[in-house]
Amino acid sequence: MHHRRPKNLRKPLLGGGAFLVLAALNAPAAVSFAEQRYHAYKISRPAYQRQYGSWARVEVPAEYRVNAIHAALLHTGKVLLIAGSGNSQKNFDAGTFDTVLWDPVANTFKKVPTPEDFFCSGHSQLPDGRLLVAGGTARYEILDGEVRKAGGGMRVKNESPDKAVTLKKGTVFRSPSGIEYVSRADVTVPKATREFEVSYFGNGAMKPWKTKVTAAEARVFVEAVEEGPQALTTQAAQYEVVGLHGEDADNVYGLAQKLTTEKQDFQGIRSAYEFDPKAEKYVPVDPMRDARWYPTLVTLQDGRVLAVSGLNDVGDVVPGDNEIYDPKTRKWTKGPTRYFPTYPALFLTRGGKLLYTGSNAGYGPADKGREPGLWDLEKNTFTGLGGLTDPDQLETSASLLLPPAQDQKVMVLGGGGVGESEKSTARTSVVDLSKDSPVFTDGPDLPQGTRYLSSVLMPDDTVFTSGGSGDYRGRGGSDVLKAQFYDPGTNAFTEAAEPTVGRNYHSEALLLPDGRVATFGSDPLYGDRDNTKLGTFERRVEVFTPPALHRGGANRPVLGNGPAEPGADGRATFATEDAGRIAAARLMRPGAVTHTTDVEQRSVALELTRGRDGRSVTVDVPDDRTLVPPGWYMLFVTDGDGVPSVARWIRVK
Repeated sequence: MHHRRPKNLRKPLLGGGAFLVLAALNAPAAVSFAEQRYHAYKISRPAYQRQYGSWARVEVPAEYRVNAIHAALLHTGKVLLIAGSGNSQKNFDAGTFDTVLWDPVANTFKKVPTPEDFFCSGHSQLPDGRLLVAGGTARYEILDGEVRKAGGGMRVKNESPDKAVTLKKGTVFRSPSGIEYVSRADVTVPKATREFEVSYFGNGAMKPWKTKVTAAEARVFVEAVEEGPQALTTQAAQYEVVGLHGEDADNVYGLAQKLTTEKQDFQGIRSAYEFDPKAEKYVPVDPMRDARWYPTLVTLQDGRVLAVSGLNDVGDVVPGDNEIYDPKTRKWTKGPTRYFPTYPALFLTRGGKLLYTGSNAGYGPADKGREPGLWDLEKNTFTGLGGLTDPDQLETSASLLLPPAQDQKVMVLGGGGVGESEKSTARTSVVDLSKDSPVFTDGPDLPQGTRYLSSVLMPDDTVFTSGGSGDYRGRGGSDVLKAQFYDPGTNAFTEAAEPTVGRNYHSEALLLPDGRVATFGSDPLYGDRDNTKLGTFERRVEVFTPPALHRGGANRPVLGNGPAEPGADGRATFATEDAGRIAAARLMRPGAVTHTTDVEQRSVALELTRGRDGRSVTVDVPDDRTLVPPGWYMLFVTDGDGVPSVARWIRVK
């Protein structure tokens, strides 16, 4: 953003008689004023911007300002900002769920009808360019000391092999002593399974048929109808379903053991939708088997999506029951079993294994599922990876597959202690998966201990990092107003221009097709250094223009006409008048980020050849789908100075 010098400021900012008089009258104020004005002047200078880049605010009309919890770049070039209820109990109770679609080129906004509360859902890019959105919020948490009615999980049994049963929200369960509890969601229990057993006499004749019936089970959260200690229990018991009669009453019942007034965590939903970028609407698909809140969705090499972890429909971390979505059938099937804390950072690596960096956000015990390692999905085996400094400070850390993806190096940046810990670390660490026995090795430190750091892959193979805070949710005014570039080639950071908007919990950053980085959100716990004033959600949008774009100016390499997808040989040719200056090509998967977790973004190096006439370039896309999962990608080319083109969208099948 450029700042005009005031008309009456004829001399350099740090000189002039008027300034000296003011300094004599009020030195501290003058110094502060002078520093601010000089800083504004300095960062507006072309030389500064060519070295450090620049930030600018996006004017967002009031009716489109939302609590951006999730951000995803679509192959139309538009950005989907999902708020759902936006961490607002008031919005949740009112059923007010928001999604906004932003066009960064036209700088226009559009509200999208949001059918359910996608607050703290998971998302993944599908092969056809749709965005899978799964999970979200069924119920907000109630903290210790605020729970008035005993509640907990009720296991609902169905012993009928002939029919499933659906119990609506509000169904009453009655204990043997007459205490009543009411369900807080609909629950459907499948039919019981019936097995026929056949046995034989010694002479080979069959004995009569025997049948074995195994009850089916589902789970629902229940809450006591009335307050009081009489509803508290830690004893296992069977509960009748009020309103059922005859065989139904015999076949359907509840089982519960722990119904207390302890803290009640958020609860997830099973719902799943595909967002259609062309129709610009959510399309419902089959729901997940498990309810999930804070899940990670990661794309596999065949285009299917693995959903991992999350809080279930009674507020417990899903105990390792993962599932896989097939975009061809739009249905879910059981996946390999493994426990992870919520929002685990999982990256598809060459060969098909998933790397878990240990990065996560939020829920789960400190001593379970936090070790980094390689997960073989086919064998369902997990091999731990050692060497990581500050392994107890991986919560709210950032992770990414370093560019180019062929190098198979993964980086962890910053993070903090489990839960509301004051701990934060400046540690970065890199693991090289191309080695026979990979271990993490320390990289350069961040400027300071940082949680919630945004990390974005850039077209020139650098990583842009910005924001975050030193304490949990920015406590104590600890937002980090710094940014820097990490260069995997030199294993070093270089300074970038400082953002003006703090970003901590519930913040996001995305690479745009024009090579800029957009930042959204932030949900500070407090709004002052003394932690006396409650924080407010940050709705301003700020965009970073990197130094390369200031260096290139209007003279950026340009990709002209070309195909929307590579040929059968993996090649694609584009017209360009800049073939002679184009030095590199990168295929970059669009991001889908929330809670510092973006397992979608990756940058793939492409082989580049120039046409004989000097007016075209041809790129070769690797055919290894564990390296290049199917889907839409941004194709960037850069010149010898690292100046990128505007991206062309290309689909890899």
